[in-house]
Amino acid sequence: MACGSCGTGEDGKPRGCKSNGACTSGGCEKLSVFDWLSNMTLPGNETPFNIYEVRFKNGRKHFFKNTEKLSISMGDVVAVEGSPGHDIGVVSLGGELVKVQMKKRKISIDSEEIKKIYRKASQRDIEIWEKARNRELETQKRGREILGRLGLKMKLSDVEFQGDGNKATFYYTAEARVDFRQLIKDLAGAFSIRVEMKQVGARQEAARLGGVGSCGRELCCSTWLTDFRKVTTSAARYQQLSLNPLKLAGQCGKLKCCLNFELDSYLDALNAFPKQEKILKTESGDAEFVKMDIFKKLLWYTYKENRSKWYKLSLEQVQEIIDLNNKNEVSIPLEDYESDIEEVVAVDFENVVGQDSLTRFDTPKKNRRRNRNKKRKKVSSGAVSNQSQNNQKGHKSKKSTKSNNQKRNNNSQANTQNTRRRKPNPNANTNQ
Repeated sequence: MACGSCGTGEDGKPRGCKSNGACTSGGCEKLSVFDWLSNMTLPGNETPFNIYEVRFKNGRKHFFKNTEKLSISMGDVVAVEGSPGHDIGVVSLGGELVKVQMKKRKISIDSEEIKKIYRKASQRDIEIWEKARNRELETQKRGREILGRLGLKMKLSDVEFQGDGNKATFYYTAEARVDFRQLIKDLAGAFSIRVEMKQVGARQEAARLGGVGSCGRELCCSTWLTDFRKVTTSAARYQQLSLNPLKLAGQCGKLKCCLNFELDSYLDALNAFPKQEKILKTESGDAEFVKMDIFKKLLWYTYKENRSKWYKLSLEQVQEIIDLNNKNEVSIPLEDYESDIEEVVAVDFENVVGQDSLTRFDTPKKNRRRNRNKKRKKVSSGAVSNQSQNNQKGHKSKKSTKSNNQKRNNNSQANTQNTRRRKPNPNANTNQ
């Protein structure tokens, strides 16, 4: 969802949110709420609820009473009671859903935390508010410079100005207790404003600053998550995740809140599994648990004496072995159980139209150098054999040519001798 100021321009480039988090369209801000009771009318004698939820910078929300009986709706910019002065915020929720939110936060209707709504913000109020918001970035930079000069071990994460510009709240994180009395004096003298210091945790800091998580989406704490539950490493153990702090920690440096999202489903599925400390007694020896696949209902066991091989068993097979052990009986070896498991190979890709395989890059590449060397060896060995054969043929041909030449010479000599012998005598003819 986006309003006109957040869309793209004529050149196709995104313009970005020009209201700096003060958008009144109800769809661009963090932790936006949809009033699904807005199109329903109240019963005859019921009066509208006069408490409204007002949103400030970075999703900070408070409840305020409409004592002046103003006609207020969601998205209106209102001036509310501050301490001291007044603040400017946007109405994020009204009507009967406010009762649900107050009950969720355990705030009573008569609580002193609920302050008043003065009026709808005028144009002058909005201009002063925008000037104060534009000062926040520069104030944060100079505040960090003052922190570095004083040498305090704290991190200034955000600055929020009040709507009238007379007060600023500095949000910081620190591992230990910090004496910032001199810091307050220096900040008040540098900016001529009333200073309030507020310490927040690492999760609250990440929620205020926002960001993109390892899943590729915006942080849950900055978009929809309103309460931060305790996250422990046991949640990762129940889900069979590796206890790697680099993978389990979020941008805040703490364990990811999403570890609790699917924990209940895993706990329900684990009720059918045996305890991991259970030892299986077989004819080949005792076997102990290695790991499991909860949703495929598979378990891996290995022998205590020979841990080199893991045996994959189904949940039904493990329960069968445990039942035999409970009857003081020893089961057959795990090899026999593993051979009974039939693996069904799921075909998730079928080359129908001639597409490339999705797993074509998963297979390891062949070493081209080895193949080239093999080819070179084959070629070189073939060339050597051919040369040897040619040399042998050459020697044979030379011998045969020599013998043929000798025969030819011998024949020619014999022929000459015969011709000499066969020459007629001319005197013989004359005598006759």
